[in-house]
Amino acid sequence: MLESLIKGITFGLLLNLSVGPVLFSIIKQSLSGGHRAGLAFAFGVSASDISLVLISNVFTEFFRSLSLHKTEIGIAGCIFLITLGVYFLFFKKVEVNKEGKQVLNFSAGEYARITLSGFLMNVLNPAVFIFWITTSTAVIDHSIRQRIVIFATCLVLVLGGDIAKVMLAGKIRNRLTPHNIHIINRINGIILIGFGIALIWGLLIYGKRI
Repeated sequence: MLESLIKGITFGLLLNLSVGPVLFSIIKQSLSGGHRAGLAFAFGVSASDISLVLISNVFTEFFRSLSLHKTEIGIAGCIFLITLGVYFLFFKKVEVNKEGKQVLNFSAGEYARITLSGFLMNVLNPAVFIFWITTSTAVIDHSIRQRIVIFATCLVLVLGGDIAKVMLAGKIRNRLTPHNIHIINRINGIILIGFGIALIWGLLIYGKRI
């Protein structure tokens, strides 16, 4: 059981330390929308991780059939990243009140939208999809109990890391002006577009080699 725990911690650290569009988006959501928006996004990411783990372990054949189309799924995810990037770069506006401070009164629907965007960004990220394929394959010979320990440890560690990122970003946020937050939105848009284009390029090159 100790071995399973160590593997879960290892997988969790790998995801926590990986640099990708999800990392920047969690920080961006926390800086531009406050810790509640950041947490909503992080919970969406966590929900997508849980979904991928369940599909890969409970619906093994379905997950294998999905893996045959990982290039197409990856390209769809990259298009989603680029679309979000264009939105943040050109269309996202920072609402301010009469005192010139950012308005943070989000409705339940807006928080739900943020959660959904976190879910979709993570589940359609080709790097994350390939990570769970590789991880599930690596532990396929383990017992059900061992896999539960591995993936539960990994998921809790990843969610804890994302919450820590939200809280740390929240401390910085109080020093930011709406203008600075607008700049952060633009930077995040450029990062998302860059990741999307780079990932599509990698998927197309990888597909040709196959």
